Amino acid sequence: MSTAESSKPVNFIHQIVEKDLQQGTHDGRVVTRFPPEPNGYLHIGHAKSICLNFGTAEKYQGACNLRFDDTNPEKESQEYIDSIIRDVNWLGYQWQGEVRYTSDYFQQLHDWAVYLIEQGKAYVCDLSPEQAKEYRGNFTTPGRNSPFRDRSVEENLALFARMKNGEFAEGSCSLRAKIDMQSPNMNLRDPMIYRIMHTRHHQTGDQWCIYPMYDFAHGQSDAIEGVTHSICTLEFEDHRPLYEWFIENLPVPCAPKQYEFSRLELNYTITSKRRLKQLVDEAHVAGWDDPRMPTISGLRRRGYTPAALREFCDRVGVTRSNGVVDMGMLEAAIRDDLDKTAPRAMCVVRPIKVTLTNYPADQQEWFELPNHPKDETMGQRQVPFSANLLIEEEDFAEEPPRKWKRLAPGEAVRLRGAYVITCNEVIKDAEGNVVELKCSYDPDTKGSNPEGYKPNGVIHWVCAQHSVPCEVREYDRLFTVENPAGDKERDFLECINPDSLVVLNNSRCEIGLQGAAVESRFQFERTGYFAVDADSTAEKLVFNRTVTLRDSWK
Repeated sequence: MSTAESSKPVNFIHQIVEKDLQQGTHDGRVVTRFPPEPNGYLHIGHAKSICLNFGTAEKYQGACNLRFDDTNPEKESQEYIDSIIRDVNWLGYQWQGEVRYTSDYFQQLHDWAVYLIEQGKAYVCDLSPEQAKEYRGNFTTPGRNSPFRDRSVEENLALFARMKNGEFAEGSCSLRAKIDMQSPNMNLRDPMIYRIMHTRHHQTGDQWCIYPMYDFAHGQSDAIEGVTHSICTLEFEDHRPLYEWFIENLPVPCAPKQYEFSRLELNYTITSKRRLKQLVDEAHVAGWDDPRMPTISGLRRRGYTPAALREFCDRVGVTRSNGVVDMGMLEAAIRDDLDKTAPRAMCVVRPIKVTLTNYPADQQEWFELPNHPKDETMGQRQVPFSANLLIEEEDFAEEPPRKWKRLAPGEAVRLRGAYVITCNEVIKDAEGNVVELKCSYDPDTKGSNPEGYKPNGVIHWVCAQHSVPCEVREYDRLFTVENPAGDKERDFLECINPDSLVVLNNSRCEIGLQGAAVESRFQFERTGYFAVDADSTAEKLVFNRTVTLRDSWK
């Protein structure tokens, strides 16, 4: 175990693992798995599961498998598989061996289903889905045995073979485990283990027209792979007795154990795959990797780093108590990471023209600024300066409020890393909008404070002629309420924040950013943290705001 890993707080899952290792359970092995369904892109909640499963294997010199739970081909696609592989890799984890699929085990799972029939523990049921639901009962009403429950082993084997051969229509029958229709645990009331689906599978093609249910495939796939600790979220706690029943009643090669932890829920966020897909399909967002989405792909495009997401998951911790984590905690994690790692640059997001009337029109000079004020190893950058500059619109006020610390008529400010300037004249257009500021610069303030007056703060700027045109996309929280799906009387789409994306097309950044690589991250001084978007072209950079410098959400 590495020093970094061993110094992390031990959560209850790790306590279980350490006890098992001390007692020699599972022959001293630690094998975990991350089993996503390829029916959507992974989101921030999956990041916690990835970190826990892969992190546990790393900490105890074990192995973690990546296995796609591909038992429902109607909702699955290669696009989702590719995105999941990309996300796990990007987070910095490597699985043991090849990528695995539950479909790799379809023949073995089928053979074990036949074994249960032969043992008198499974039967083919002809109840329709509606009838099966009625017979199942509810939490206050016991279930009733299916009229087909007592079919002979021979009849069940023949019917299951006909199911496999495609002789029956979807929904006409299913294979069910024979457990206990009176059980207080609904999952044990003769659960379905195989259903008919005449759907082509993305891995197995048309080989199968019956597919195992998750509860049947899950534990047996774990056993085939030698998984020791099958870590799930709390909604599977009531499924654990069924997981154990299958392990106990089948000739599986080993006996994995299931443990549950609380899933990660963020406020101002939706993590339901169905609702996330609705946002994409109805074009409320620009795809699964829209930077407003809580998907790992969206967070990556927005500018989040693997280190920040892993640190966030560490801060959240692993418990069995359900709760909602404040979005500010995720934003704090990326601020802390980028504060240390992101080089500084200046970008004027909403520009206003500044003309220095006493600076020679044909003169240009270069100022040397640090790429990071706290890390000399990042080096210096050269920034051009001339008589024609651009400053931030919000850094000027014609009628400044009390305690104003920026530019105003007759007031002086320091340009970051350059001279002190004073505003002498305000130029407006026909509609009364300020379009230009006539200012004078103090040549004696290069690297020193002025004598006889005090600048009214420090602002950022860029050279008008020698700066790079860019588009800035200011992202904010996608929803205006903490729990968008919490009000059953209101459609969650009504809670979409109309200001979650503001696009600014006339921004200008330092010339040194020209050609910056996609996903490069910067702190735009005094503005926030930004990342280069894949929509950037040679003619125009596109920057996504990852997060503001401070938590300004209200």
